[in-house]
Amino acid sequence: MDFSPASALRAIRPVVIAVFRVVTGFLFACHGAASLFGVLGGAHGGGTVSPLQWPGWWAAVIELIGGTLVALGLFTSTAAVICSGSMAYAYFSVHQPNALFPIDNGGEPAAMFCWAFLLIACLGPGAYALRTPLRTDSAAATSDDEAAAATS
Repeated sequence: MDFSPASALRAIRPVVIAVFRVVTGFLFACHGAASLFGVLGGAHGGGTVSPLQWPGWWAAVIELIGGTLVALGLFTSTAAVICSGSMAYAYFSVHQPNALFPIDNGGEPAAMFCWAFLLIACLGPGAYALRTPLRTDSAAATSDDEAAAATS
């Protein structure tokens, strides 16, 4: 038996990806809930965004629904790509015009969420995902076999 650190890390990889997915999705959904319902301190420290206001209300809807789907592991790649794109849009339209670097323009959360969701979209949901209900068993098996072969 191989007890190397690399072997141990390979064994827990799906669980680590799942924890990363759940935490990232949950935090993103919290942002959406705060903006839409005024909970958890509200939008930007208080209140809610106006219904149908562009882009704030739409971003909050994507945060709440997309974050929840990612956390649950449903339609994970699609939801993660949409969440990533919304954060790229937020960064370049809201933050980047104020300064070049995220540390100067307050865009660190947007940049981090953008890249985190892109990583989730590329890696897949990991373990303990509810998975896409429309996916067939043969497609899931093929996908899992390809993922296992790629990590070997």
